[in-house]
Amino acid sequence: MTRRVDRRSFLKASVAGAAAVGLSLSSGRRVLGANEEIRVGVIGIRGRGADHIKGFGAVPGVRVAAICDCDANVLDTVAERFRSQGQPIATYTDARKLLDNKDLDVVATATPNHWHSLIAVWGCQAGKDVYVEKPVSHNVWEGRQAVNAARRYDRIVQTGTQSRSSREGVAQAIAWVRSGQLGKILAARGICYKRRDSIGLVAGPQPIPSGIDYDLWCGPAPLDPLMRKNLHYDWHWVWATGNGDLGNQGIHQMDLARWSLGVDHLSPRVWSVGGRFGYVDDGQTANTQIVFHDYPDAPLIFEVRGLPDKTDSRNMDQFLGSNVGVHVHCEGGRLFIPGYAATGAKAYDRDGKEIMAWSGTEDHFANFIRAVRSRRREDLHADILEGHLSSALCHTGNISYRLGKTATGDEIAARIRADRDATDAWQRMVEHLRANQVDLATTPATMGAVLRMDPQTERFVDNEQANQLLTRDYREPFRVPEIA
Repeated sequence: MTRRVDRRSFLKASVAGAAAVGLSLSSGRRVLGANEEIRVGVIGIRGRGADHIKGFGAVPGVRVAAICDCDANVLDTVAERFRSQGQPIATYTDARKLLDNKDLDVVATATPNHWHSLIAVWGCQAGKDVYVEKPVSHNVWEGRQAVNAARRYDRIVQTGTQSRSSREGVAQAIAWVRSGQLGKILAARGICYKRRDSIGLVAGPQPIPSGIDYDLWCGPAPLDPLMRKNLHYDWHWVWATGNGDLGNQGIHQMDLARWSLGVDHLSPRVWSVGGRFGYVDDGQTANTQIVFHDYPDAPLIFEVRGLPDKTDSRNMDQFLGSNVGVHVHCEGGRLFIPGYAATGAKAYDRDGKEIMAWSGTEDHFANFIRAVRSRRREDLHADILEGHLSSALCHTGNISYRLGKTATGDEIAARIRADRDATDAWQRMVEHLRANQVDLATTPATMGAVLRMDPQTERFVDNEQANQLLTRDYREPFRVPEIA
């Protein structure tokens, strides 16, 4: 059996020893020459991690040298693929063992959300540069610790929001609209209308799939029995490990919407309304939701829909011709940034006529590697700070929802009436649910708590219950370290 090391204890001793001789922990890292091979370790290789392997493998001067997954079946399959091609590969089931490998320069993680920040922090402490998938955190506090670790240990840390690498497309379009070409920005609206079917309803604890080290899979989350049919992927829809579609698909659009507004802090006021409608299953997160971030100059409004456009349909609703995207509403028209990983944008005048278009993108993995070589975080297209802020907007919206109470439609309409464009979003949600035969009189929506935040401290004002949800009770030894 592989011996598990408490990385926190190891690093505490390492930091103390380094401090005694006036060195940082990361000072022992391998110094890279301009043309020297960069060796990458990928943690979490079942889904998105396979894209990491392929993406890094396509960058000149980069080699995937190690892989890690707590599913032995996945690990063996991927390792055999490397070996059949004559490529040496180190394999690990425990991320801590991979991080102890001093021959690795970079660690990339595509684990479930609840592992992201911990691996990012541990990676920085181990002297590695880090590519961390979106959302970069499972909660607000740990996301800030990932930022602090990147700065404290002088690490290059990239967020997996690929649209940030669309420099000739999305970046130029956002710069254009923020320069006032369409007049004042009135609101930024993120749209995530993506089909999400029921995950089923189980009667009791389910068996853990063979080959999986469930203790490692749970990591920072509670080691609770598996209470859903599928361990994989459906973790998105339970609070212990996921963040709903806000933190799954929606984080891409949340990031683009925040970028469009040009805000570099969390919203001072947020509320959410929604519910899990259309079926009864083991999911906990909302499948139909509005989040309202009340920024002073213009609000950021986010809409999630997991049901189709009507009962028994396979089609999704459209908002101004899109089911996934960002609309930046302005006095003189709007900017539209489409799709999952946007590579362009279009501008329309007030009559709906297209007046401008942009397109073009760069490879997000290659951008990260360039910054690893230059040692300049300014070269990154998606620095960890950007990832933290956008991820945290998803989390604060979910916190409002989790602290909410069911309310009648009239009560909800009265609560949100004063907020720009909120009534329109709510009325469209009601119509959408009616088309799916959801009766809000018998299955009421949840009106989330209206929360106020101090953006400087990233804590809510006068609401300790909400502040408790900014972090979590970590399970030893998988505790995210506090980094000053």
